[in-house]
Amino acid sequence: VQLQASGGGLVQAGGSLRLSCAASGRTFSSQAMGWFRQAPGQDREFVARIGWSGGLTYYADSVKGRFTFSRDNAKNMGYLQMNSLRPEDTAVYYCAAQIPRYSGTYTAPYAYGNWGQGTQVTVSS
Repeated sequence: VQLQASGGGLVQAGGSLRLSCAASGRTFSSQAMGWFRQAPGQDREFVARIGWSGGLTYYADSVKGRFTFSRDNAKNMGYLQMNSLRPEDTAVYYCAAQIPRYSGTYTAPYAYGNWGQGTQVTVSS
């Protein structure tokens, strides 16, 4: 599966953005998806995960209650709605498809075998 993230931009603190992840490939609807982010000089950080059917969503504590991960398998799309954005949310955001039948730690980047190119999110104070 190939992935392409979009929707990033510059927003003031407290604002909202909706990231999209467009997928191609027949296996998308059977794979869990994740969003990660990476700020300059930092490791790639888990943000959220969603199961193949749209259930079983998990969030990093830092974004819980502010971000919502959803997907539309009919359109091969995933979405990350980000509300109440903070300057510390500034990073490049990546969507990823989890390795099929993977049963380990879903917060680790190595759990995901396909990655999009990333989209920049900048939150000004």
